[in-house]
Amino acid sequence: MADVSAARTKAVFEFKSATLPLIAVILKTADLAVLAEALDAQLADSPDFFEQEPVVIDLSQLQPDEESGEESPALDFAALRGLLARHQTQPIAVRGGNNAQNAAARAAGLSLTAMPVAPAPRSPAPPAASPAPASEAPQIVREVPVPANGTLLIDKPLRSGQQVYARGGDVVVTAVVSFGAEVIADGNVHVYAPLRGKAIAGARGNTEARIFSTCMEAQLVAIAGIYRTNEVPLPDPVLGKPAQIRLDGKKLVIDPI
Repeated sequence: MADVSAARTKAVFEFKSATLPLIAVILKTADLAVLAEALDAQLADSPDFFEQEPVVIDLSQLQPDEESGEESPALDFAALRGLLARHQTQPIAVRGGNNAQNAAARAAGLSLTAMPVAPAPRSPAPPAASPAPASEAPQIVREVPVPANGTLLIDKPLRSGQQVYARGGDVVVTAVVSFGAEVIADGNVHVYAPLRGKAIAGARGNTEARIFSTCMEAQLVAIAGIYRTNEVPLPDPVLGKPAQIRLDGKKLVIDPI
């Protein structure tokens, strides 16, 4: 009888590990009013960008509470879940918190997790795109495991403050990458549209990676940690035109296509 019951159970369900794309919202403030204002500003032009995708709340860069002097301020996780859900997301977990924050998150029905953080080059921070100060504006990171074919496809515009990181492969973007947005890949970056934000290829040291765009207007480009900002204007033969960027030793080379 026990063998029959076990066989039926096995046929009904199965537990398997899964690698899923997740959005990480990296908080810089515990003030939910400031956070709400910044999120509304960043996502005003793309209200359906997330389409009910799962979200991890990252507390690792949360700023201290200056009024109370607390280094790790408390958060109303129930209210925070509601705020994020208003922007078509599904908060499921927290990372980077202390013991008190983790306990509060669990009490609000969130799980705890650890995920790799997308690498970024050392570069000057761009101006904040929202009314909130740069130190308080949240960073929205789409952390996506690359499919088996080694290429991640993004077909929606990336707005200021949004970031896509293709872990383990290339990324192809077929819509505009706005100023203040970031496209990061461990392999190559292809943007078949205006590239006005940041493009980072070879994020984990691949010196053979390249950046391609049909309209090169980048705020910052980087390959394997070697970067160039728009403080040095692009030359006329490539500015606003199809171009590719490659690494020659420790120098970025920009060629027209």
